Amino acid sequence: MGLQAVLQMIYPPQCLSCDELVTSDFGLCGTCWRDTPFITGLVCDCCGMPLPGEAPSGPVHCDDCLMLPRPWARGRAVMLYKDKGRVLVLRLKHGDRIDLARPCADWMLRVARPILQPGMLLAPIPLHWLRFFTRRYNQAALLSGALARLTRLEHCPDLLLRPKSTQSQEGRSKDARFAAMAGALRVNPRRQGLMQGRHVLLVDDVMTSGATLAAGAEACLASGASRVSILVLARVAKDA
Repeated sequence: MGLQAVLQMIYPPQCLSCDELVTSDFGLCGTCWRDTPFITGLVCDCCGMPLPGEAPSGPVHCDDCLMLPRPWARGRAVMLYKDKGRVLVLRLKHGDRIDLARPCADWMLRVARPILQPGMLLAPIPLHWLRFFTRRYNQAALLSGALARLTRLEHCPDLLLRPKSTQSQEGRSKDARFAAMAGALRVNPRRQGLMQGRHVLLVDDVMTSGATLAAGAEACLASGASRVSILVLARVAKDA
């Protein structure tokens, strides 16, 4: 009997959400899979929001992206930020469940395939150093790093810096979110040359209004990126 088989007998695989026994590592049980709001079908090509209807011949956009032009080109999201989806995000973000980064990156790869391109540079949305000191890790960097290993695309975890400390965006209006993020992100001057003329894929855990991702995309474009796309684990829907 191999070592892996022995370990599975001692520590059998458990559901990532409810800890019920499952058949393989890094999986969800049937009930949690059913109750996790994975995004499928037609989606906004810019932010990944699920849309009603069948897939047309070309890309479509949600009302938010039509009313508020985004500085990035394309985007995708794995799940809606509610129910089991919210539980998983909060466990990764605040519950020290860094082991969740690996399966989440697998899910992110599946939805990101239409927007991935050779030569892309992957980078996470950064934390301010005070928040990083408190949390001890950046969940967006864990996701982007795991995704980079799966895709073999270049990863730059410190491409962006967050010199401005911002309060939690929860409960703020859309306008307040964008105002709070003005000037909050900038490109690391030591990494600017790495980004010149390249397509950057910004990775974050949650998108609500898109203010944080917009600040990151604008910083990248102003510093020489040819294009920016975005990828998030969860997307806050209007009814979430």
